[in-house]
Amino acid sequence: MSNGFLDLLRQGVVLFDGAIGTELYAHGVFINRCFDEINLSNPSLVESIHGEYVQAGADVIETNTFGANRAKLKLHGLDSKLEEINVQGARLARKASSRKALVAGSMGPLGIKIEPWGPTSNEEAVEFFAEQARALLEGGVDLFILETFSDLNEIHQAVRGIKKISDLPVIAQMTLQKDGLGLFGTEPGEFALRLTEWGADVVGVNCSVGPRITLEAIEKMASTVETYLSAQPNAGIPQNVDGRNIYMVSPEYMAEYSMRFVKAGASVVGGCCGTTPEHIRAMRNALSSVKPAKHHVSVVISEEIPEWEARSIAAEEKSLLASKLVKGEFVRLVEMVPPRGCDPSEIIASAKDLQDHGIDAINIPDSPRASSRMSPIAMAVLIEQRTGMETVLHYCCRDRNILGMQSDILGAHALGLRNMLIITGDPVKAGDYPDATSVFDIDSIGLTNVIYGLNRGRDIGGHDFGVPTSFLIGVGVNPGAADFELEIDRLHWKVDAGAEFAITQPVFDLEVFERFRSRIKSIKIPVIAGIWPLTSYKNAEFMNNELPGVSVPKNIMLRMKNTLTGESAAKEGVAIANELLTQLYPSIAGVQVSAPFNRHSLALEVVRGMDKDL
Repeated sequence: MSNGFLDLLRQGVVLFDGAIGTELYAHGVFINRCFDEINLSNPSLVESIHGEYVQAGADVIETNTFGANRAKLKLHGLDSKLEEINVQGARLARKASSRKALVAGSMGPLGIKIEPWGPTSNEEAVEFFAEQARALLEGGVDLFILETFSDLNEIHQAVRGIKKISDLPVIAQMTLQKDGLGLFGTEPGEFALRLTEWGADVVGVNCSVGPRITLEAIEKMASTVETYLSAQPNAGIPQNVDGRNIYMVSPEYMAEYSMRFVKAGASVVGGCCGTTPEHIRAMRNALSSVKPAKHHVSVVISEEIPEWEARSIAAEEKSLLASKLVKGEFVRLVEMVPPRGCDPSEIIASAKDLQDHGIDAINIPDSPRASSRMSPIAMAVLIEQRTGMETVLHYCCRDRNILGMQSDILGAHALGLRNMLIITGDPVKAGDYPDATSVFDIDSIGLTNVIYGLNRGRDIGGHDFGVPTSFLIGVGVNPGAADFELEIDRLHWKVDAGAEFAITQPVFDLEVFERFRSRIKSIKIPVIAGIWPLTSYKNAEFMNNELPGVSVPKNIMLRMKNTLTGESAAKEGVAIANELLTQLYPSIAGVQVSAPFNRHSLALEVVRGMDKDL
């Protein structure tokens, strides 16, 4: 049976089954269940659905294992049952097939971000996919089908994972948006070419959209590659009817489009979400006398990867701050928080005063501690336009999806901003609006990769957009993080992704900072220390107990406790900050002094004190 699928392809059109997930839901399995686990808890239900598709005329049925990889199963506490779920999934499909149909091992995305968008490396992803494929192979599948992938790099690692443990045929399918492109704007012809290069035996599209958009994609792929093509759309885009998502495409409509898929060049057709045995039966009848059309490749996509690096702008040319860091000059930054309202005048006046006293740039946080404030981009632009002073724009990954982030960042560059500090962001539960939703499409590592690409004229879809951006890329780091080893690893990954400098969380404990500094000797980017002048004992308690990874030593806590409140306490806080900064000076590239409650005079006193002592 190992060559049965390729034999079928050579003979003509191969019909796959329809949806498994929506059929399980229709049979009473709640949406919050792990559908893959139903292989163990209700195997007869899974087997019966497979059997209905075989009776409907499917040549190939897919295992109920779309989400049965370690990363997704872990979310349900089922990662220890990975092998059992996949082996059982393959055996149930095999039993239901009655040797009338072949069995395809279904594998979907990991559900986690891999490089360059997240911390999971390509090699780790390969092992995740190989692990699942190995279990499906043990269960007796005839081929593998990769479904509903939106990240071209992730499906590449999936193909690698399968090829690592098996030589069975591989179908690789991407999913489309309503505009007919991949998630990051990738053309169907382009990902068809890449998937073919990476060794997929069949390439195609599935899920997300209905037959019409799928047909347009098949036509584009057929003009680009000569590889076998597959089309497995949803039964249309679901409509909300009385609170339920209903797929409206009829079996007759799907059957009509199945013939159009074949005439456009598809050799494999089937269905995804919302398709039922009735749809597959109608498609079987329609395809009984149809043969795949030959491809006429007319579109040639360059296989050469552009040399983006040659187009990047030298670091010292990006901004005045960048030039100083490259030359090894000590830089002085002050952090000013945007206002809660729409009046920027006080912040702009403070920035002007700081500029007059030799501060190099103003740091603009992005909704710190998930608070609702004026747009940091707007605040940064106003400061630069009205004072001529540079800013360092913090950009938080929490509030926007990856497309919105790219739009914001390109707009910020067009407005003249050049210095960026990339942060993942505080959870919304910590802020003013705990019921707000978080996005976290990518984290700070992923966004660093995005901006690194933009600096080479390459967008998130890998497309050349002409003149590159010229951002100086900064990242945050926490020397006192609870998981210190992970924090060090993440800093290494950020540097690998393209970070050019780092700013620490507020430093109060010199021993903590020394431990951190000793572990990053191999990292060759400037590190700027964060300094916070305490304003009261209450403020010190907050920093010590409620700011993750920040510890205030007992001697500093005692000094603040023994100080009177008001200006006396603020004066002591400035003195402590000045002492810390003076001791840190030899081992840091600069300082970022926060201005508590936007009292910029306190930050200025810290910097003046250091300059006087050195």
